[in-house]
Amino acid sequence: MTRCGWLLICLAVTGQTYAHDRAVDPARLEAMVDAAVARYDLPGIAVGVIVDGEVVLRQTRGELQAGQGARVDAATLFKIASNSKAMTAAVLARQVDAGLLRWDDPVIRHLPGFRMAEGWVTRDIQVRDLLIHNSGLGPGAGDLMLWPSPNRFTRAEVVHGLRYLRPRWSFRSRYAYDNTLYIVAGEVAAAVGGMPFDALVRREVFEPLGMTRCQAGRWSRDGVGNVAQPHARIDGRNVVVRADAATIPDEPMMAAGGLRCSLDDMLRWAQAWLEAGAVQAERPWLSQAQRAAAWTAHTPMPLGARMRAWDRSHFSAYGYGWRLTDVDGTSKVSHTGTLKGMYSALTLLPERGVGIVVLINGDADDARTVLMQALVKQFTGASGPHDVAYYAALLSTERADRGTSAVDMRTPARAPTAAETTNVAGRWRDAWFGRIDVCPRGSGLTFASERSPKLQGDVVAVDDRLQVRWRDVDVDVDAWLIATPARGRATALHMARVDPDADFSYDFEDLAFAREGDCP
Repeated sequence: MTRCGWLLICLAVTGQTYAHDRAVDPARLEAMVDAAVARYDLPGIAVGVIVDGEVVLRQTRGELQAGQGARVDAATLFKIASNSKAMTAAVLARQVDAGLLRWDDPVIRHLPGFRMAEGWVTRDIQVRDLLIHNSGLGPGAGDLMLWPSPNRFTRAEVVHGLRYLRPRWSFRSRYAYDNTLYIVAGEVAAAVGGMPFDALVRREVFEPLGMTRCQAGRWSRDGVGNVAQPHARIDGRNVVVRADAATIPDEPMMAAGGLRCSLDDMLRWAQAWLEAGAVQAERPWLSQAQRAAAWTAHTPMPLGARMRAWDRSHFSAYGYGWRLTDVDGTSKVSHTGTLKGMYSALTLLPERGVGIVVLINGDADDARTVLMQALVKQFTGASGPHDVAYYAALLSTERADRGTSAVDMRTPARAPTAAETTNVAGRWRDAWFGRIDVCPRGSGLTFASERSPKLQGDVVAVDDRLQVRWRDVDVDVDAWLIATPARGRATALHMARVDPDADFSYDFEDLAFAREGDCP
């Protein structure tokens, strides 16, 4: 097997593209955007399509903030969430090109204080491993240090906390998505580059590619302007949630998912990859060798039934900040980004010279899936309707076949008994998450996190189990409290999501609290 990858032609090396199988019809593409907005009642959206180096679609709809009148346009900033990961990988790739580091460098060469829970992993983990989700940690391990935001964790504390997270599997044995190691990757880049990561990503990505609206680090909401706000569907309306303060903080998750860009910025980013070296031709922005490394299948990913049925896919894998697969016989390079109230997607079809960007500032999981799928199919040669209605119907059928639907997890509850509250009441500490107080307040028992202020809730009893119900509407995954031993005064406390299928970034299962003392 060559370094060009597993089941993947070296597209990044050759830069060769092939004409798509049907004529581009911008009106049909625009109709799909309108259909998605109408079906899913989106607050705002920006969509762009590149074909053979030309932007053939640049469409925006809706508002920055529902009901306020300011319109989304191609310069509007959206949270791109995990689409930030490929940009972090690109910063490191530029440093590899410059001879400042190697992909197989041990992480501790650049961050001597870095530790994982197992000593041999600390010694062996390489820079490349930070990017490809093979750490052995469970999905989303440590994410409670990142969100719900804002919280009181620093970037250094997130990196330090990794040493306390116990692996679920052996290192490099399987794929499990993580965010925290991308933060380590950003700190490696900063250590090598001699400047903070936000300055590096501006210098190495935004400036050379002309991504003039992208923002990293700390910045002024009103000074920059034209910033989309996230929305949730509440009582059938689009309502702003987690609205930006006047100053956007330099959050720890920046390298994993904290960058913001406009539609025009993301089209330039897509074009830089589709052009395969044409940017600054006399001195390419990124070498062909590093383009190939980014799109090499480093970690196999599960190939889902939907990918087989919808796309006739044969493989799925993760590169350096990119997901890799095939669709209808052509290669697909993509990623998505999800933060509460903000959804992004970027898909490249390198052999067809096609790039597609979707940015939405609302609850839009289904809308993103359906719209991106419909747009991609216009360039893969697949026969059939393949429009928004078609894929929305397939999604509904898929869910009906699984027997899943939106379920209210807040079943009837009662006040805990005195024996139950005595068992868990007290001050507790987890090695990476810090202190919590489970203490009487008023007529009940409350849960309060010292370092994650939004994790404040009421302890209730459901049958014979204790549950925390969060007060902040932004925190939408309640948790079980599991005491050890079950009777008497507990000495250990664990947590678990009430809905086991909820977002894995609520990684309550990774917490292990030890009793620190009595309630103050």
